[in-house]
Amino acid sequence: QVQLVESGGGLVQAGESLRLSCSASGRTFSDYVMGWFRQAPGKDREFVGAVSRGGSGTRYSDSVRGRFTISRDNSKITVYLQMNSLKPEDTAVYYCAATRQFGRIGVTEYDYWGQGTQVTVSS
Repeated sequence: QVQLVESGGGLVQAGESLRLSCSASGRTFSDYVMGWFRQAPGKDREFVGAVSRGGSGTRYSDSVRGRFTISRDNSKITVYLQMNSLKPEDTAVYYCAATRQFGRIGVTEYDYWGQGTQVTVSS
């Protein structure tokens, strides 16, 4: 069982940066691939990126590649989403999620979810 809690969301202006954190409870954090998803009003939840169990592998959606960076610190049982050059279209509720296999990008392929944190980017 994995319990996830996101934090770090807020209101920023376009072009600024923000770092989200996702803290996990439990003793098997390193067994899971960690992903980030986001959901804007009226839209489906979409994949943002993921980091492999050991942190050496990452993948990103085309919309955020080059601007966002996912990392993890297994000693702190925390995964991060560093968001740079934010755009108004990045506005959404951001969720962290856990799955067993790296390479999955679908919402239904992730087993555990946090409650989400709001990110709002003004123009």
